Amino acid sequence: MLEGVKKFIKSRLITDSHPLLLSMWKRRFERKLLWEQEMHSRMTYAELEAELSRRYEAMFGRKLDWDNPKTYNEKIHVSKLYMSTPLKTRLADKFAAREWIAERIGSEYLVPLLGVYDSFDDIDFDALPDKFVIKCTHDSKSVTVVRDKSKINMGMLRAKYEGFLKRDWAFLSLEMHYRDIPHKIIIEQYLGDAISDYKFTCLNGEPVFMWTDFDRFGDHRRNIYNMDWELQPFRKDIRIPNTDYECPRPPEFEDMKRIVKILCEGFDQVRVDLYLVEGHIYFGEMTFAGANGFSQFVPDEWDYRFGEMWPFDNTARAKVLAEHSRP
Repeated sequence: MLEGVKKFIKSRLITDSHPLLLSMWKRRFERKLLWEQEMHSRMTYAELEAELSRRYEAMFGRKLDWDNPKTYNEKIHVSKLYMSTPLKTRLADKFAAREWIAERIGSEYLVPLLGVYDSFDDIDFDALPDKFVIKCTHDSKSVTVVRDKSKINMGMLRAKYEGFLKRDWAFLSLEMHYRDIPHKIIIEQYLGDAISDYKFTCLNGEPVFMWTDFDRFGDHRRNIYNMDWELQPFRKDIRIPNTDYECPRPPEFEDMKRIVKILCEGFDQVRVDLYLVEGHIYFGEMTFAGANGFSQFVPDEWDYRFGEMWPFDNTARAKVLAEHSRP
């Protein structure tokens, strides 16, 4: 009997893709995240700075200068911890942002919304089309693309989103503009496979650089262009190379620049993401702490160049620390 159980475990369970093992790993990972979230929520600003400094030095091999940040990544960390505003919170909320976006560029640029839900069990899957996209309003990295509703493992999907709804992204990523966002699930229309993603880095209210990805789930490549569609001599992720072929400028590029210019007005730094699907432009999201402040520029000097281009007022940190010891 015992040998039979051992044989079953070895032959059926100890595989990277077995649902039971995946479920166990996910539960362990979720418990670790919630523990980390709880610990961060109890920390002072001094303790949070120390934690981010430790991670920063491990990634870049240099100290994070909180008093006089020079690099783009340093400024991201100071900004995400000390420069939250109600507008940033509204725009980080994937549901609340829709009204603001519609007011500025028109609702025709919004991905059609299929539903908003307080819990997973509120979702009526029978009423949904065969293909759709699920995500949470209050976090990052919770997107699920459903291409065939009949193949959903409902138990695993429920566990996944019940976990997401418990996450407080402000105290996981330490991006304080995620605080006070209602935890909800939204479902949007599936835009198809022929979708292109364009991410515009904006500084001082102007789009400066844009990157687009190719074959993200295969031979992943990424090109960065300036606003004249000239390929740039740097990368923002050491793991992702440029393409080895020339990529044509899309006919809609000027219209995308116009939209981004409207949306980034008034922000000293923001990334505006747009989708392009068969000639139609859709708004993706606005991001205030790209890569959470851990972009690995290649060559590294561009981390400093981006920092120089970002007009940065570090007095906000001093004002916050003078009034508060913790978030």
